[in-house]
Amino acid sequence: MAKTIQEINEKIRRGRAVVCTAEEVIQIAKSKGAKQAAAEVDVVTTGTFAPMCSSGAYFNVGHSKPRIKLGGGTVTLNDVPVYTGFAAVDFFLGATAVPDTDPRNTIYPGKFSYGGGHLIEDLVAGKDVQLIARAYGTDCYPRRKLETWIRLEDMNEAVLFNMRNCYQNYNVAVNLSDRLIYTYMGVLQPNMRNATYCSAGQLSPLLNDPFYRTIGIGTRIFLGGGIGYVVGNGTQHNPSVPRTAKGIPRMGAGTLAVTGSLKQMSARWLRGASFTGYGVTLAVGIGIPIPILDEDMLLYTAVTDADIVAQVVDYSEAYPHYTSGNLAEVSYAELKSGSITVNGKKVPSAGLSSYVRAREIAEILKSWLEKGSFLLTEPAETLVSADSEVEFKPLQERPILNNNRVAAS
Repeated sequence: MAKTIQEINEKIRRGRAVVCTAEEVIQIAKSKGAKQAAAEVDVVTTGTFAPMCSSGAYFNVGHSKPRIKLGGGTVTLNDVPVYTGFAAVDFFLGATAVPDTDPRNTIYPGKFSYGGGHLIEDLVAGKDVQLIARAYGTDCYPRRKLETWIRLEDMNEAVLFNMRNCYQNYNVAVNLSDRLIYTYMGVLQPNMRNATYCSAGQLSPLLNDPFYRTIGIGTRIFLGGGIGYVVGNGTQHNPSVPRTAKGIPRMGAGTLAVTGSLKQMSARWLRGASFTGYGVTLAVGIGIPIPILDEDMLLYTAVTDADIVAQVVDYSEAYPHYTSGNLAEVSYAELKSGSITVNGKKVPSAGLSSYVRAREIAEILKSWLEKGSFLLTEPAETLVSADSEVEFKPLQERPILNNNRVAAS
């Protein structure tokens, strides 16, 4: 029998909802069958905790005396530059920003010891940070220099706004060259001596709702230890990729843009990370509840690591030069076993996404639902769907010749 989100919310309010994690529902579906399991289970909780570079936060720090116009000026927090192209005291911090004094890769491989992701973690942890600002001065904002300690609780607004999180599947990275390479998928040993991947697999939110039936604009979620919301599909949302018979994308597909107040989040679930030779980023914890509206939704959430496949890609040549083709297709069950076989060679595999933390997030979200402190939301609008024929496009480069525009071919 089909259920509605309103009916499930009423059961949550009365403490009668049956909630399980995306791991637990696999066994329930096996033992009871999909039809009975769909009738009994109301919500399945998911989780992921992984580096997500397209993350950031915007802030309003309040007005100083005399006033200063940060918009159009320069501002750093702990030496990390922020974007000031807004009104007087608003600015945006990106997770991958690094101090101007960081040598980056001029000393190769760069260590990238501190950046935007670490700064967000420090702010959420309640630490003081240094705000240094320079402005050009106006009649109404005469001050030109500001140097002060500041902390999250003193700000008017501090909002996490991540334009691309929760990738629905992703590459498995290997290195076919004869030299060590440093990538956002970690350090890759020469001659394909290791492989890395980055997904929670069967616990990952969008792999449990592969056609975005219940996750949409306005969906309430676990974000960074607090409550957040789905803003819409994220950048590089690419839902029209090939899928398995069960509807699982065989490669990177859907993404989410999410937001929530930093003031109710935790440094446990927002962690700065340094990738040697590549840069800095922010590891983000996200959990999304999947309402079991019918038997189809139950079957989607009963997906296992053996059902989910990913493409093995060479990051020494194919990825950097944006050439098509993959070396192999492997399942997450194989990846999590500790090794995969590519071109007849056994390759050790390791995940960048923490499955232990993903499981913990799913359990926390489950407890919130069981206590009645977290209710489901109806999406105000669905995400761009798998049958939309939307495709992720490469950049069409047009040479700039004597400042004249050249038409796209």
